[in-house]
Amino acid sequence: MTPLAPRLPNSGRRLFIRVLGALVGALFFALGPIAHVSAQPTSGPSLVVLVRHGEKATEPAGDPALSAAGQERASALIDALVNVQPSAIIVSATRRTGETAAPLAAKYRITPQIIALTGGSALHVAAVADAVRKQRGVVVVVGHSNTVPAIIRALGGPALPDLCDTSYATLFLLQPTNDGSPAQLVRAQFGASDSPNAGRCAPVQGR
Repeated sequence: MTPLAPRLPNSGRRLFIRVLGALVGALFFALGPIAHVSAQPTSGPSLVVLVRHGEKATEPAGDPALSAAGQERASALIDALVNVQPSAIIVSATRRTGETAAPLAAKYRITPQIIALTGGSALHVAAVADAVRKQRGVVVVVGHSNTVPAIIRALGGPALPDLCDTSYATLFLLQPTNDGSPAQLVRAQFGASDSPNAGRCAPVQGR
């Protein structure tokens, strides 16, 4: 497969549940839970799942919570990852990423690791990538429109543009490597569909 697979067709809220097994199989040449796959890096995580936080409310302006749609997307993340069990969850120090990860964290009794945004985006991205490399198993990262692509790049994936401000349904599966070769990346969707033009808008240097 190519390092970055084409974006999957959008056919409804639970699309990713139906295709996740196939995607993981394409990455690892095996179906089923991550714990049973054989093609894993000798160190570091076997799979990194990266998503942007869910839809955000307008208040409070400085650190908004999730909107009702965002809360639904947070719940949908559990369904999207029904075939994998996270060993670690990493979020930024914002309410919206924490709330997006909360249902998944509660299900698996994981305390998310919080990486501060102080010091600028580059330092935050480097800190997240470093935290990911220290984990084993499946790591879930909940980030922002401008940090998720940068984290993918920092972990050996391809260079991607920032996500559009109206894009929330994108989910990335990254298989890291230890030999310097490019990490394999699959892009899919989960939860409620984005608007038809969500991927054509100009990326916003926000979150």
